[in-house]
Amino acid sequence: MTWNVEEFVRAASVTVEGLATYVDESQLGLPPVLRRRPPRELADRLGLVRWIREGGMTPESYAEFLAVYLEEGTRLHHPAYLAHQVAAPDFPAALADFVHGAINNPMAIYELGASAATVEFEVLRWMLDKVGYGEAGGGVLTHGGSLANLTALLAARAAAVPQAWTDGVPGDLALLAPASTHYSLTRAAAILGLGERAVMPLDVDELGRVDVARLPEALDRVRRAGRRPMALVANACATGTGLYDDLRGIGEFCAANGVWFHVDGAHGASALLTPEYRHLLDGIELADSLIWDAHKMLRTSGLAAAVLTKRGADLDGAFRQQASYLFYGDQGFDLIGRAVECTKAELGLKIFLNLAWRGERGLGDYVARQYETAHRFWELARERPGFECPYEPQSNIVCFRYGTGDQARIRERLMEDGAFHLTSTEVGGVRHLRITVMAPATDEKTLEALLDRIGDLDRLAGE
Repeated sequence: MTWNVEEFVRAASVTVEGLATYVDESQLGLPPVLRRRPPRELADRLGLVRWIREGGMTPESYAEFLAVYLEEGTRLHHPAYLAHQVAAPDFPAALADFVHGAINNPMAIYELGASAATVEFEVLRWMLDKVGYGEAGGGVLTHGGSLANLTALLAARAAAVPQAWTDGVPGDLALLAPASTHYSLTRAAAILGLGERAVMPLDVDELGRVDVARLPEALDRVRRAGRRPMALVANACATGTGLYDDLRGIGEFCAANGVWFHVDGAHGASALLTPEYRHLLDGIELADSLIWDAHKMLRTSGLAAAVLTKRGADLDGAFRQQASYLFYGDQGFDLIGRAVECTKAELGLKIFLNLAWRGERGLGDYVARQYETAHRFWELARERPGFECPYEPQSNIVCFRYGTGDQARIRERLMEDGAFHLTSTEVGGVRHLRITVMAPATDEKTLEALLDRIGDLDRLAGE
C-alpha cells in the first residue's frame, strides 16, 4: 500500500498540465464562466458510481476524468466571474496545497509539523504588525472566517465570563452588531450558548453602516434589557455592500465603555497593504479582536483565515481543554490551545508562498487594482440609462439596479448561458444586483460587456 512514486509523478504531471490549460483558458475568457448540470446527470458523466465501487483508476483514465471534472463548475480566474468573495488563487498558494496534500503535517501540534507551524508563526507576526498589535498580540489561522469569528467571540466570552467554559453561559450576555453583519456572527452566538435573541441590533445609517452617534442609545437599550455586552461587532467591510464602518469612532466608544470591540475584517482587512486604501481601516488597532481571511483578497485557496487579538493572553483564554493524550509536558509551540481544530492544515504556507513570490507590495497592488476596477464599474454604470447605484463603492463590491423589474431574474438570465456570474443582495430592503471584482483578468472591457448584456436582456424581453 506504499506509494508507487512513478505513478504519482505521471498523475501529477497530468494534473499540472490539465490545470495549466484550465487556468489559461479561464483567464482568457474562452469557456463559459460557469456550468451547472444537475447532480445526477453530472455524476453519470463523471462515472462516479463506477469509480467508487470498482476503483482501478490509472494516470490515463484519471486524465480523462479530470478533463470532464474541470469542464463543470465555476471558473474563478475568468474575467466574467463577478460573484462571491472567493479568491482566484495565485499559483504559489496552489503549490502549498499540493505540498500539504502529500506530506499532511497537521501542525496545531508542533511535533506534527515544525516547518508548517513555524511558517504560520511568522505569517501571524506579519499580520499582527500590519494591524498594529505588535509583539503583544496573539493569533492563529483557522479553516475559514466562520470558525475565525467563533474563535474570536470565544475569547470575548472568556474575558467577560471566565467561568463560562466550566459552568456554562449566563443568560444575560449580549452581542451588539449591525444587521449587515455576516451570518456567521449570529451563528456563533447560538453555538456559544447565547442564543440568537442575545444578538442586539446597532443603529445604522441608510446603507447599513454603524451610526457612531447612536452607540450610547444602543448600549443603554442593552443594559435596560438586563443584559451585559459581551462584544460589539463592526464590519470592515460589510459582506453585502463592501462598505466600511467607522472603526476609530466605534473603537473609542468601546474603550471608553469597557466593551470588547470585534472587527470582522474577513474581506476588507487586506486593504491594510495598500497606501491608497489603508485609511479605510483607521482605528483598526483599537479592536480587541479581528478576523482577516487570506482566501478572499490575499489570493489563497480556501480556507485560510486569521484570528488576531490585541492581547495574546485573550486568545489563550478562549479554550480550556483537557485531554491527557495531547495536553501534557512543554507545549510552548503548540497552536491547539488557540484553535477549534486539532487536525489543522498547513494554512500559513499558502499565505507565505504568495508573499514570497509577490511580496507585500504585490498583494497590495492586487487589492488596489480590484478596488479601482469596481469603482470604474460604478462610473460606467452611472453613465448608462436605466442603471442606478445607491452609493459610491469603497471596496471591490458594487451594488446596482437596472430598471424596475425583477433583479434576481436578470441575474439568473445572465447565468443561464454562463456568460456572467454575479450575485444579488438587499440594500435598504430593496433587491439589487451585486458584483465582486475578484479575478485579475477582469478589465474595463468585461465591465462594458456586462452592462451591454444587461441592456440587451431588457431589449430582448420587450420584443
